[in-house]
Amino acid sequence: MTRHTGSADLPLHTGRVPPWLAERMSRLGRVIVEAVILHYGRDEFLRRLAHPFWFQSFGAVMGMDWHSSGITTSVLGALKRGLGPVERELGLRVCGGRGRHSRKTPGELLKVGETVGLDGDALARASRLVAKVDSAAVQDGFDLYLHSFVVADDGAWVVVQQGMKPAERQARRYHWLSEGLTDFRRGPPTPRSTARSRARSSTSSTSAPLLPAKPRWSWWVRGRTRSWTCCDG
Repeated sequence: MTRHTGSADLPLHTGRVPPWLAERMSRLGRVIVEAVILHYGRDEFLRRLAHPFWFQSFGAVMGMDWHSSGITTSVLGALKRGLGPVERELGLRVCGGRGRHSRKTPGELLKVGETVGLDGDALARASRLVAKVDSAAVQDGFDLYLHSFVVADDGAWVVVQQGMKPAERQARRYHWLSEGLTDFRRGPPTPRSTARSRARSSTSSTSAPLLPAKPRWSWWVRGRTRSWTCCDG
């Protein structure tokens, strides 16, 4: 069953990663992924990628600023570049990306389906539904601008996508994990609440304001409050 595994709130930053860091992150990310898959298996890597805490730590180890919205873009871009040459050996492919690259996700998934014998149409449909849930069904005010779909050759997948709220200079990253039969209507996804707004979800039978079902942690860093919302099940 598909499950919404959590989300992370981050300060919204602009700019680009310098070329030397992008190259380093691509090489280091590839080595780390290979090590995790070798010792724990591909399914376990997908589970870890779907965990907001692990994803943030992964990006920090790769060299990116840990408390910036840019960590999502840089990590997923590095994985797409770094894993591309070894995707057949690992049985793992990274599709989509930021901005215009996110709109190429369905086409890339169709090509993956043709290459490895998966149902590309079903993968593309899953991509669109996940994006629709976090952009339209969950009414939290964050506009999606990044959508990455990581799919294994056996059909298991993870989606990491991110939305922004420029007026508040905030970004929110969403994580999804697929295991077995998918059902996007069983919801709502991970409930959340913030001090500024109370999100509503049209996937809920009552469409009532969502309240925190899991703990939310906050701490003070560089004069600003950082916060996380996470759900493991």
